[in-house]
Amino acid sequence: MYNKNNTLTFSTEPYVKANRNDTVFWMVKESVHELWGMMTEATKASQEDIQTPAPTTKTLGPCPETPPDLLGPLHVDFNYNRTLDEVRKEISSPLQEGGRYKPPDCISRQKVAIIIPFRNRHEHLKHWLYYLHPILTRQQLDYGVYVINQDGEGVFNRAKLMNAGYVEALKEYDYDCFVFSDIDLVPMDDRNLYRCFDNPRHLAVAMDKFNFKLPYNSYFGGVSSLSKGQFLKINGFPNTYWGWGGEDDDIYRRITFRGMSISRPDLVMGKYKMIKHVRDKHNEVNPANPGKLSQTQWTMDKDGINSLNYTVKEIVKDILYTFINVDITAPPS
Repeated sequence: MYNKNNTLTFSTEPYVKANRNDTVFWMVKESVHELWGMMTEATKASQEDIQTPAPTTKTLGPCPETPPDLLGPLHVDFNYNRTLDEVRKEISSPLQEGGRYKPPDCISRQKVAIIIPFRNRHEHLKHWLYYLHPILTRQQLDYGVYVINQDGEGVFNRAKLMNAGYVEALKEYDYDCFVFSDIDLVPMDDRNLYRCFDNPRHLAVAMDKFNFKLPYNSYFGGVSSLSKGQFLKINGFPNTYWGWGGEDDDIYRRITFRGMSISRPDLVMGKYKMIKHVRDKHNEVNPANPGKLSQTQWTMDKDGINSLNYTVKEIVKDILYTFINVDITAPPS
């Protein structure tokens, strides 16, 4: 019978008292045990039916073609004298060691290595990191920042450092796109995407020092991007342009000689602000460089990534970047 708490109960005592019959007593007792066993099995079955759902792993899809969180035109100001520790504190939270980042909610369409040829520009580096990391994360890039420092005080060679950066970055990750950037240039619009396109891309098309205009049609300086395939197709960059000038025009010629053309953003999205500075010591204009341009068509197959030689002296991993110090056997200035 059920009591007021809806609990099924059995009483064997009345039967024992009324009948004094051992047979009846044991029959009732066995029935109680059988019914109790049936209830226990039913309870266990019910509990087995209520199963905890298996944990599911969310499959990430590709990031959208147009990143959704871009801001457009940006205010860029180099007057604030920020320290590198302040930059780390303010912008490093989403980053991994070595200046690496992956978007957490989608798979980036490209794996991008940012290559910066460098020497004695630590003040500029702070500004570049402060502005570029937030831009690159908003662009949903799977990227790493590589600062390629020329060891010693010999004549500077920008293009050879960029070649070394390409090789060193590929030792760490399977990058398929390479953005080569001067340390003193910051984009003024985050819609200018730091990734690769069907053709080699010239990104810094409207610098403030040129009144936000392209200085000449074949200009390929400042900031550019090439896919791995495009870079190898032109045999990388020349290693023989010591000092300032000429290497950008050589790279442009390599691209055209291999049947490719240059793509660019428009003059609004392609705006850049340059950090004002005097020309670096040991990077003076080299009057011999322009004369080499007439030979590019014949020298590009033997002067480039296939003839590159350098020695890595040190690699330092900061949360904001990977610093690679290389000896490129520079001649004395």
